[in-house]
Amino acid sequence: MDVDHSAGDDFRIVQLTPPGSACSITIMKNTGAAGSLQGLQLVVSNIDAARAELVDRGVDASDLFHFETGGRVEGPDPGRADYGSFLSFSDPDGNGWLVQEVRRDQPSS
Repeated sequence: MDVDHSAGDDFRIVQLTPPGSACSITIMKNTGAAGSLQGLQLVVSNIDAARAELVDRGVDASDLFHFETGGRVEGPDPGRADYGSFLSFSDPDGNGWLVQEVRRDQPSS
């Protein structure tokens, strides 16, 4: 298990990486996400490059943000900690995506 994070009773995210895998599985409870699928997640090693590519392709990607006690704060995680910096966007079907930065070396496949 890589992450097990809750924010109240209505939000929980658990990220699992099988041993030897370069791919993680994320399970999420988000009761505030009705309608289109919300809370889809991508993990990237360089969130600045990922945002630039999304914007270059015409995606309305948010500015970078992180979370502190009390909620969401604009800008990347001050220490650029793994799992700490995010951006979000919606695809043409209205699905909500969260992009998270994990810069540590990933296991080789």
